[in-house]
Amino acid sequence: MAKCLVVSKVLVADGIMTEDERGFLAAMMDRLELTPDEQRSVIELEGLDEADRVVGALSVDERRAIVELLVDAASADGRLSPHELAVVKRVTAALGL
Repeated sequence: MAKCLVVSKVLVADGIMTEDERGFLAAMMDRLELTPDEQRSVIELEGLDEADRVVGALSVDERRAIVELLVDAASADGRLSPHELAVVKRVTAALGL
């Protein structure tokens, strides 16, 4: 759930979540078998502070994979907005990468 929350944080950074971005997030949540309640929490960004801590405690390789996932998610609609890029950079720095 923490990974999905961090991805959702990037996707809403520009104030708009496109259909392609929603689809990316939905597919990710399905792949990770999140319950309907967990999916609702992700969409509403509930528990984001805790998610940041959980993701920050992952191995270097796992954190790198999350950064790649964030870029893929943010560009799911064919463009990477300046706001999305700024959040990806902040998350990358917060992850010590």
